Amino acid sequence: MSRIGNKIINVLDGVKVSVNGDAVNVEGPKGKLSFPLDPKLAVKVEDGTVSVSRSSDVRTARAMHGLTRAVIQNMIIGVKDGYEKKLELQGVGYVCKLSGKTLSLRVGLANELKKEIPAGLEVTCPDQTHIDVKGCDKQQVGQFAAEVRALRKPEPYKGKGIRYVGEQVKIKPGKSAKA
Repeated sequence: MSRIGNKIINVLDGVKVSVNGDAVNVEGPKGKLSFPLDPKLAVKVEDGTVSVSRSSDVRTARAMHGLTRAVIQNMIIGVKDGYEKKLELQGVGYVCKLSGKTLSLRVGLANELKKEIPAGLEVTCPDQTHIDVKGCDKQQVGQFAAEVRALRKPEPYKGKGIRYVGEQVKIKPGKSAKA
């Protein structure tokens, strides 16, 4: 029995949840999101709550039960408050800037890296070494932040690279420490 899937979701003020056939639609002040439903699952919206149930105990239905409930919860929070990831660049000469819908990064490589910003995300650079990624879709925000971080991961000897704000990078001792 899925403990997460059986929990009831409370709909926040200003958020509208509707089920039409094979999709759940959530609409709020920050935007609209949609999630396709598995045919083995049923979603009920009543009296400001949402509940997810499954028709059988097939392995795929059990797996999708908790996932669907968690995604709907994240959609409700996302359209109400939104999600945010903050990145920082550490290293001498590491710079980021926005030009239109493109994020340009100079991170110690021979060429400047450019990353297209997908629709639905708001990316800002408060200064040259910080990047803020905001949006209503939790998966999209996390995916874009991970892709930017993957362009130059923090290296373990000096800690230079792109990292999440507050992320601890374990620094290894160099050759001189071993001698």
